[in-house]
Amino acid sequence: MKDILTAPFVQEVCKITGNMYRLGWDERNGGNLSCLLDEKEVGAYLDTSQTLRTFPMAFDAGALAGKIFIVTGTGKYFRNIPDNPAENLGIIRVAADGRSVGLLWGYEGGGAPTSELPAHFRSHIVRLEKDPGHRVVMHCHATNVVAMTFIHPLDERAFTRTLWQMCTECLVVFPDGVGVLPWMLCGNDEIGVATAEKMREYRLVVWGQHGIFGAGKNIDEAFGLIETVEKAAEIYLKICRSPILQSITDEELQILAKAFQVTPKEGFLTAK
Repeated sequence: MKDILTAPFVQEVCKITGNMYRLGWDERNGGNLSCLLDEKEVGAYLDTSQTLRTFPMAFDAGALAGKIFIVTGTGKYFRNIPDNPAENLGIIRVAADGRSVGLLWGYEGGGAPTSELPAHFRSHIVRLEKDPGHRVVMHCHATNVVAMTFIHPLDERAFTRTLWQMCTECLVVFPDGVGVLPWMLCGNDEIGVATAEKMREYRLVVWGQHGIFGAGKNIDEAFGLIETVEKAAEIYLKICRSPILQSITDEELQILAKAFQVTPKEGFLTAK
């Protein structure tokens, strides 16, 4: 078999988590990532019939039974992933009954999947129902997004409209808007359930005073969604205390949507 460390899916996770750390989005052990893998591709690097360890889950992930994911580890630092992926990442398979996951590779030294695994798996279930191509769920503490949640109303329509008005590309990149949750205790199933409910409508969910969740077809797409929101939040913070002389109007956003053939979230723009 090929060396697992040369697998494109391992190298891609190493690259993106290193970038996220350098951007300041994943301090210490903050942030987590999960990606649905193709079993045939994994089989070129691992014996997928061999389970090294088993981790129980407190909820039913039966909708993902048999599926294989690469997932960041609990308590692990993103800055260490590129240099030591075998300790900081794991490849896991969801059991047939959906009540546990089996370790196929990684988490060396006694590690385990991220404590946000319930939120990831619940979001994967919802997004796969919406689009079978959605394979990635990404969570980070994007600095400007977190800062924005302290001074901006946590209303989805208002939050989304502000972001859309900051950069021309925002409406094009996330026309479905941004879901928003108030502060909640992290690492438990309650926040996982709430996030998944938002993921029925949005690919992006902001956690008040905490961070952001993003979903996409691949790592680049999920990262790009968060990156665009973060840039818009940064611009908002730079100008929010200054007199605004001009901005992108709703009419101009409608023109933009038509030009790029995207459909803005219903009710988020003033009708013509």
